[in-house]
Amino acid sequence: LQDTYSKSGIACLTGEEIGNFIQNLDLIENEDRAADPCWQVKWHLGKLIKKMMSRSYEENISAVNAERGLTLSHTDGQQPPRSPINRIAAHLTGNSNRKNSLSPRIDSSPRRGNGQKIYNWESSRKGHSFLYNVELRNGELVIPQTGFYYIYSQTYFRFRENENEDSDLLAQIRNPKQLVQYVYKLTNYPEPILLMKSARTSCWSKKAEYGLYSIYQGGVFQLKREDRIFVSVSNGDIVDMDKEASFFGAFMIG
Repeated sequence: LQDTYSKSGIACLTGEEIGNFIQNLDLIENEDRAADPCWQVKWHLGKLIKKMMSRSYEENISAVNAERGLTLSHTDGQQPPRSPINRIAAHLTGNSNRKNSLSPRIDSSPRRGNGQKIYNWESSRKGHSFLYNVELRNGELVIPQTGFYYIYSQTYFRFRENENEDSDLLAQIRNPKQLVQYVYKLTNYPEPILLMKSARTSCWSKKAEYGLYSIYQGGVFQLKREDRIFVSVSNGDIVDMDKEASFFGAFMIG
């Protein structure tokens, strides 16, 4: 005010109940008042104070609403927005170098869906593998937070003829065979729930030295906290766990 008005203008406020003046600001506008220099000083000051009070009120209301929304989201079991530091993602690669593991460790037990579950995933940041805020347990990715996730997996089927192999096995592989990849989720429900399945029937030529095929699939699914996802395959004997060819992963998108 000292920069805007003269000392005589500031003197206009002496002895004035500025609070009452502001409350009645819109009621006392008339031609006589407009001609009064002191009234002009008081009028501009009152308008400025009202504007500042209104802005402060709006900011306080916005802060209260934001805090209330955050409280309600916690009450509903929802988590606050994720920061880049708390990203949720995992990429597992095949691991065929473990001791006593010439083929991937496979689980063919019942109550685990179709196919044979793959355990032999690498997750310790070797090569391209990593885990961010996700746990790998018993070949399963444990979901830490409810939300929508993109899940993907690729399995590399590879057969190489060996003269020392059992002839019955060779005959079984050379006959038309279904190559299937399954992606399941485990919940509180007693049976696993199939999320994706991709398949091909393949018959390799007797003249071919190698038989190769890769199956890839991916999709977006809503998962809940503590859900677990895993990959199963048919014909586990011919799965090649090469780290660039067989992989499995997921990341949260919202």
